[in-house]
Amino acid sequence: MTRLQFGTAAHGLDYRLRPTAFGLVVHDGKLACVRVDRGEGSYFDLPGGAIDGDETEEQAVVREFLEETGLTVRPLARIAEASQYFRKSDGEPINNIGGFWIAERLALNPAEKVEADHDLVWLDPHQALAQLRHDAHSWAVTVWLRRHA
Repeated sequence: MTRLQFGTAAHGLDYRLRPTAFGLVVHDGKLACVRVDRGEGSYFDLPGGAIDGDETEEQAVVREFLEETGLTVRPLARIAEASQYFRKSDGEPINNIGGFWIAERLALNPAEKVEADHDLVWLDPHQALAQLRHDAHSWAVTVWLRRHA
C-alpha cells in the first residue's frame, strides 16, 4: 500500500512523527466527522488520532471514536495510509503517520464522549471532501468513495 505525504514541512521546524489511526463510518449515506470547536478557527476532522502506547490501529480507532463522538465502532478494513504535516493548536509541528479504516457503527452513547470541544456531525461525503481540515483525510474519503461508488 502506497503511503502519501500531505502538507508541507516549514523550513527549520522539526516535525515529531506521530502514529495515528482514523475511521470512516457511514450511516444513512452520511460520513461521521467531528467538528472541533476552536472559535473562529474551528474545523472538521475524521474521528481518530494518536495511537497510545501499545495500542493497535484498530484499538485506537475504537477508543478515539468513543472519546470524540460517543460512537462505539468496529474497524473492518484498512483502506489507506497517509502522512500529514501540520501544526497542532499549540503550535507543535507534527507529522501524523497512519492508517484509515472503514468501521461499522455499533452504538451511540453520548455519555461516553469525553472531548468537550469535539462534536459528532454527519456530512455528505462530497461535502466532507471540501470541509475536512487535512488533505490526507479528504484523500482517504476519496479512496472510500471510489471503492463504493
